[in-house]
Amino acid sequence: MSTFKYNNVYIKDYITLVGPDEKVSKLKGFDASINDFYFGEKTFELAEIKMQRKVIDTILSRNKLLESNIDLLLGGDLINQLCITNTAASNYYIPYLGLYSACATFNESLIVGANFIESKLINNALTVISSHNKTAERQYRYPIEYGANKKLYSSYTVTGSVASLLTNAETNIKVESSTIGRAIDFGVTDANNMGAIMAPSAADTLFNHLNDLKRNVSYYDLIMTGDLGEYGSILFKEVCKKKYNLKINNYLDAGANIYKEEQEVNAGASGPVCLPIYLFTKILKDKKYKKILLIATGSLHSIVMVNQKNTLVSVSHAVSLEVK
Repeated sequence: MSTFKYNNVYIKDYITLVGPDEKVSKLKGFDASINDFYFGEKTFELAEIKMQRKVIDTILSRNKLLESNIDLLLGGDLINQLCITNTAASNYYIPYLGLYSACATFNESLIVGANFIESKLINNALTVISSHNKTAERQYRYPIEYGANKKLYSSYTVTGSVASLLTNAETNIKVESSTIGRAIDFGVTDANNMGAIMAPSAADTLFNHLNDLKRNVSYYDLIMTGDLGEYGSILFKEVCKKKYNLKINNYLDAGANIYKEEQEVNAGASGPVCLPIYLFTKILKDKKYKKILLIATGSLHSIVMVNQKNTLVSVSHAVSLEVK
């Protein structure tokens, strides 16, 4: 069984930083923003590293914590060998685990931290996630100077960073349970169509989560996926209904709801910060959601696998929150 229940794991604090496009999107209530993609640095990569360090520093200072007070730093990004998070983490004398589930990395960090805390091996963990439109576009698609047209079903990588503080001390946000997803290959070879790549794994994880805990979809006030986008969300609901007999009405996708229509981002937003940014700036501020299931969706493709025309694998991890 890949599902875990928690009794003493809570989110104590969180920080959201958004980029220039997200600053003028539907997102409201974020903690900080940057005005351009360089963030005062010479390269986009250095800008993303600075973004991570800013949210980490803010968590530490706002909670009056020293680096020695943090038991574990968990984090990840999209760039080769986690070079962004690795470099950001080198600024702190904190035990560090770099994580990669692509756009599902936020939930992966919560699951790893929650399991350490619930087992009483540590008392707290700091998670940090980021993505940057220009670093990701350059790595996964075309050189950004090339100006290539995108397909209508492709997505637009969010620029932003999120840090959260997990603890065993009770707060109003409890990490109630989680389900680790399986690697799923649906036979898709088009890296632009990430919604189609990820939708089957999201449906598989949802089914396993509900089956393991003997719950139905109505148990949750909201089921939210990370970045399936406009078309992937449709496919997700179809797979849930036809394969698993799950009809979902209490559902939304974060990536499909971040940008305004006039921003012309095709299928919507993508990136590991999609889910946590929408969660912390929108969902948790809406007091009607008390039981929330987060399904973070990740396409695990690499440049080499795409160029070799291989089928592309995805994974989705689920985390259940209870909000007072």
